[in-house]
Amino acid sequence: MTEYNIRSRKRIFQLNGIYPPVPTPFNEDEQIAVEALRGNLAFLNRFALRGFVVLGSNGECVMLTEEEKILVMETARAAIPPNKLMIAGTGCQSTGETLRLTKKAAKIGADAALVITPSYYRNLMTTEALINHFRIIADESTIPILLYNMPACTGIDLDAETVLTLARHPNIMGMKDSSGDVVKIAEIRQKAGPAFQVLAGSGGFLLPALSVGAIGGIMALANIAPAQCIAILQLFLERRQKEARELQVLMIPVNSAITSRWGVPALKAAMDSIGMYGGPVRLPLLPFPDDFRQHLESILAESGIKEM
Repeated sequence: MTEYNIRSRKRIFQLNGIYPPVPTPFNEDEQIAVEALRGNLAFLNRFALRGFVVLGSNGECVMLTEEEKILVMETARAAIPPNKLMIAGTGCQSTGETLRLTKKAAKIGADAALVITPSYYRNLMTTEALINHFRIIADESTIPILLYNMPACTGIDLDAETVLTLARHPNIMGMKDSSGDVVKIAEIRQKAGPAFQVLAGSGGFLLPALSVGAIGGIMALANIAPAQCIAILQLFLERRQKEARELQVLMIPVNSAITSRWGVPALKAAMDSIGMYGGPVRLPLLPFPDDFRQHLESILAESGIKEM
């Protein structure tokens, strides 16, 4: 394997800011609702977001065919202004398939690729296997790579040592960490240097992650509370810690509701509730239960996202 020096990294662009991982909208027949995707992006474009992630976990990427993934990327790129970044989730189970999709994302106009750890053969995904996987992709990709650590879905938690090894590659510019391990984020930020950029993977720990060196976040919460997520970041940068903490605490219940508690069905139900298009999820996911909708509405109201 090739060894890289952190000092040799080419600084490509800064990721500082907030990114919604945009859900993929479906019609009732499970076809991609292209106009709804355009509409949701138009709604979110009104906010000072740094950019968008498509085909992430909240985009139900594992439910989509390659043809559908390309449709989502093409639709999103046309709807996202040039001054905002588009990060495309291109991680697949094989290295070859991931690389192929990453190259297609680059041709469509993605600014970077978010690559999740392959996990089907989880017990064989050793440190050596993962490092080899990410390095091959980074070597061949014409756009920068972001590592995506999502242990809740993959069962694999990239440790600091593995991340630091990969951080030496000049085309691996950072990571989205959804583990919630703030101590690990702090270690990575301290040892990898400022060129390796870390983004919090959940709105539930945005402020703690910022406090140890994260530069923003890719968070489901930013789809329904973009102003609040942006405000937490801005308050932190302005050193208005008390206000930042108060807003962070206010966002925790709604973030939990649309992530660890009820997941993508709840996120889409929340989007419907605030006037965006959430729509149905794709099977085998089940629709958000009607019995829970009033509870979700109450959480949205208590967080200040929606008036009752």
